[in-house]
Parts: sequence; C-alpha cells; structure tokens
Amino acid sequence: MKNITVVHFEIYVQDMSRAIAFYEAVLGVKLVEFPAPTAEFDMEMWSFPFDRETGMNTYGAGGMLIKMEGFPPGVGGTLVYFGCEDCAVQAERAAAHGGSICKEKTSIGEHGFFTLVLDSEGNMIGFHSMT
Repeated sequence: MKNITVVHFEIYVQDMSRAIAFYEAVLGVKLVEFPAPTAEFDMEMWSFPFDRETGMNTYGAGGMLIKMEGFPPGVGGTLVYFGCEDCAVQAERAAAHGGSICKEKTSIGEHGFFTLVLDSEGNMIGFHSMT
C-alpha cells in the first residue's frame, strides 16, 4: 500500500490582512505574497514559509492563505495541524490574537498532544506537539 501524504494546504479567508496578522503572530513566521498561478484566477494568496526548491523532497507540506470568491472560510472543511514545540503555547497565542480555543491541550498517548482553535476568520485549525 502506498503512503498518502499531504503536499499542500489552503486556508480560505475573507479578511486577508487580519488573517496574515493572526498567523504571523501565532506561528511566529512571516507570510509571503504569492502570485496567482494564471490570470484566470482572481485570488489573493499568501504563502507560509516553505522551501520551494527542495520542499517537495522534504517532510511536511507547504500551504497558503487564499482569498477567492466562492470559497468562504469556516468550520467543517479542512482541518490543518501545525507542528510546534508545545501546542498549548500556540493555542494561547491564538486566543490573544483574535482566535479562540475550542479544545485545550489534550494527550493522544504516545503520539503527543493536540489543541484545536478557531482562527481570526472562523476556520478551525489544530496544533500538534510531542510535549
């Protein structure tokens, strides 16, 4: 059986400035504006840090915030988990930057811990850590 791995993710937003501020503050990273793939796409895209040269050959997935007509944000679509050192730290940062905690730090046994939060746009996202 082949392994199925995530190679890309998109988080849909309505207020790009607010969403960028939220993710940069919570994750401690700098997002980069990314051009639409072709002129036929009327969208605004901001990418999470990802080495585009070697990224396809390394662990993890690249992804971006997308603002596009007909693709509203919200709970119930895709759930993205961000890896971190202590998921409780990111959950608290999320709450301090316009999000809210849905599930406090919870043990998943030998697989570590997770938290679930709503981002500034109403999307549910998760954080995973081993401690």
